[in-house]
Amino acid sequence: MNNCNEKVLVTGGARSGKSRFGLEWGKKFPEPKVFLATATPVDREMLERIRRHFQERGPEWITVEEPVDIEEAIRLWAPKVSCLLVDCITIWLTNLLMEGFSDRKIESRTRILRDEVLRAPCSVLLVTNEVGWGIVPNTRLGRRFRDLAGKTNQFLAQEMDEVVLMVSGIPLVIKSKARSQVPFTRSPSGPEI
Repeated sequence: MNNCNEKVLVTGGARSGKSRFGLEWGKKFPEPKVFLATATPVDREMLERIRRHFQERGPEWITVEEPVDIEEAIRLWAPKVSCLLVDCITIWLTNLLMEGFSDRKIESRTRILRDEVLRAPCSVLLVTNEVGWGIVPNTRLGRRFRDLAGKTNQFLAQEMDEVVLMVSGIPLVIKSKARSQVPFTRSPSGPEI
């Protein structure tokens, strides 16, 4: 449906402008386009955030709410749209953890997600968070989440055409197929998750 078939990962801290960047990115694509939301309204504050984000997107976006099975949602929607924006990977990881998924199962699901994104016949932008730049969490679950998020971000970033770091609302392109990359020694088996 779309000649441009780019795969982008946008990362950064909380409230750094990642979602806004994704919506701006999506403006270059014709309708239909999908916003795949992973958040669930667990309390009033989250419900208000979801409502506000829905209004910010506007009617040009089809909103698909899918907290757990985003791989299947991508498989279903990608052939029907010009672009697909997934917001966000770290909330998806949280949802998987809260559903009781083991690390091994989450790693398997991340590989499936990667494959669906790369196979998608439309452009895809994944939003994620850099959660390891702060203090070390004082709970086992917090450390497990931080480690899974870091590994997942590394794994997905290796496969994307472009990786953008948002800092104070400013996008910094840290990887682009159009630019040469600094070589980095990887294990012979490829990036780990």
